[in-house]
Amino acid sequence: MWQRVNSWVDFWRFLLQRFIADRGTSNAAALTYTTLFAVVPMMTVTFSMLSAIPAFQGSGEQIQSFIFRNFVPSAGETLQQYLRGFTTQARQLTWIGVAVLAVTAFWMLVTIEKTFNTIWRVRQPRRGVSSFLLYWAILSLGPLLLGGGFAISTYFTSLSLISGPDALLGAQELLKFMPLLTSVAAFTLLYATVPNATVPIRHALLGGVFAAILFEVAKMLFGLYVRVFPGYQLIYGAFATVPLFLLWIYLSWLIVLFGAELVCNLGFSQQWRNRAVPRLLMALGVLRVFYERQQLGLKVRLRDVQRQGWMLAEHEWEEILVFLEQQKLIASTGSGTWVLSRDLGHYSLHQLLSHSPWPLPRAENLPEQLDEVWYPALRSGLTKLQDEQAALFGEDLAQWLQPQAQVPK
Repeated sequence: MWQRVNSWVDFWRFLLQRFIADRGTSNAAALTYTTLFAVVPMMTVTFSMLSAIPAFQGSGEQIQSFIFRNFVPSAGETLQQYLRGFTTQARQLTWIGVAVLAVTAFWMLVTIEKTFNTIWRVRQPRRGVSSFLLYWAILSLGPLLLGGGFAISTYFTSLSLISGPDALLGAQELLKFMPLLTSVAAFTLLYATVPNATVPIRHALLGGVFAAILFEVAKMLFGLYVRVFPGYQLIYGAFATVPLFLLWIYLSWLIVLFGAELVCNLGFSQQWRNRAVPRLLMALGVLRVFYERQQLGLKVRLRDVQRQGWMLAEHEWEEILVFLEQQKLIASTGSGTWVLSRDLGHYSLHQLLSHSPWPLPRAENLPEQLDEVWYPALRSGLTKLQDEQAALFGEDLAQWLQPQAQVPK
């Protein structure tokens, strides 16, 4: 049991280290800045899409009230009045103004995708038509799904009022969890569709549940802070709503990005542990897969390497790809596939080792066995190299630093 507890502690420590390495706090601040400019355009697009369908007339304002009542922990009414006024004015813009709003909304989605691709170590983001279709689907289908879900919940509520409080007891209980269920659905959809990578729906759902629960806890704590420590009102006065709103957006993006780190690494829950296999050996194993598939005229993906027994995490795969690409050993063919681009008969192991960004592993750090044909000879060579280095440089520093020091030949 203690081993499992320590394993989970190490896993969450690894997630925190990945979050810091991916500059999660800085990315959350950048997304907060983008959200500040894009919130009105996004609301305008949502209202416009809903108003185009007669069945959803008036749903936009109801959805807005639902969001601010359940997802903004403090000063939601004041902020809602401001944003409603901004949105009303935005509806009176010319076509040029509408185009600017659409570009701003697209800019926010592009920033989100870039941040997620950084977490997933995606080297080739979506381009052209595929990127446009994704953003258009979010801007068009998102409001319609919200409107449909809100219409269903409104129907259940009105039906219970007409038929009595006991008519739809189960539905009423479900409606109490609507904010949580909405958060889970939104986070799951975000994690499953935005990264330009294959994300298992099970991992996206687990990340959605985690982020939604963390979001609810943060909302409760944030509301408690606002009530218990009202000193910000003495400092900012009537302007206090703005910094509170910015702080809440920042905290929300921190939760979203940390949940993305969790989803990204759920498929490799064992990869964060201290490995018995150094990174250099992984690179040789990957090269072996490239060489074998080149003989068959096949491309290489991460899953092809994993099927050969090298269960690399995304960040390990990306590091090895960068090194091999710098050595002009591999080339990308698009869509996450790679091919061997150099004749290995004219590239020595010495060249690979001398250009490696990773230190040569010591003999005591090498695994006892490795299911690779090249491993016994490599291990023997590294052991001999270590012995030769010890013989050549085994003298103490005092001997080397003396004026008449005789350097061993």
